[in-house]
Amino acid sequence: MIMNIIKKFFKIFFYNFLILLFLIVIIEIIFGYWFKKNNFGIYMRSERNKIVNISVNHHNNEKINFIYKRNFYGFIGDEFEPKDVKIVFEGGSTGVEMWKPHETSIVSVLNNMLKDNGENKKIYNSSVNGKSIRGYVYDFNHWFTKIPNFEPDYVIFYLGINDRKYVDNEIVRFFDEQHSIKKSKMVRDYIKNNSFILEKIKKIKNKYFAKNYSQYDMNKKDLYKDFEYIDYKKAIKLHSIEINDEEKNHLSILNIRLEKLNNIIAKNKFTPIFITQIKFDGLSDRRMFLVNEEIKKFTRKNNYKIVPIDELITKMSPGDFYDEVHTTIAGSKKIAEIIYKNLVW
Repeated sequence: MIMNIIKKFFKIFFYNFLILLFLIVIIEIIFGYWFKKNNFGIYMRSERNKIVNISVNHHNNEKINFIYKRNFYGFIGDEFEPKDVKIVFEGGSTGVEMWKPHETSIVSVLNNMLKDNGENKKIYNSSVNGKSIRGYVYDFNHWFTKIPNFEPDYVIFYLGINDRKYVDNEIVRFFDEQHSIKKSKMVRDYIKNNSFILEKIKKIKNKYFAKNYSQYDMNKKDLYKDFEYIDYKKAIKLHSIEINDEEKNHLSILNIRLEKLNNIIAKNKFTPIFITQIKFDGLSDRRMFLVNEEIKKFTRKNNYKIVPIDELITKMSPGDFYDEVHTTIAGSKKIAEIIYKNLVW
């Protein structure tokens, strides 16, 4: 008697499970992204549909709470229609600016200035932590191709800091390529990127159970001890010694990557705008100076637009950076103002 009840229970459970599984498969086939031409595959899973609650103590010890958000397509900020995106901003963590409220970032400040001055333009921020020129090339081959009706007229490349070093290990590669090389994780990311049900679960988690990140020390101790800002004129004298073999090799790699980016520009027929970078003390870093110079040579050779902020910014103050490369709210505002004054569309 008991065995019959148990058998009946498992039989009912088994049939219900099959029905549920069948319904899940039908729902995924109809509403999921498995067979759509522009599905994301294994790419950008960790940067899509992302909402994080952040609490930060900034350099003046003021506690700020805000939300960091990336949309369905992996861009920073709210959802959009891809056909509306005409200006894209490509950067690394200095473009992401995760540890500051969205409205205080360089891109947001630029957008506010465009709006205030009656310019019918909006910049969409695709920056991802750690990205270098190699990563920008990868974006156009494996990320932006997944976005339907995505045809920007301009792409702004904010670059230099992440191209100073070419430590080609797994971590650096992941920052540029945004996917794991482990097959098990590739399968996981493929499922998470294409599943309709998992997407809905993630949206519920984002709405009611968003992750909480805290950053309490936004100042690198002794960052500004014996501070001297090295502007472009000083840097020319400081770095006037002959380039050594290791530096030549570095710049050779840089130029190979720039040429690959050049092919992307020609293929996609957008107008590039390059922006060089500085560190907290300007151009004391010789490799930073050399990379900026090479980028400028590249833009001159190809007649591309450039905003050389390494030359245009002659002074930054203590409090404009919270570490060697990342700007505070005040620092981002200063850099955005210089960029805006020198942007030529």
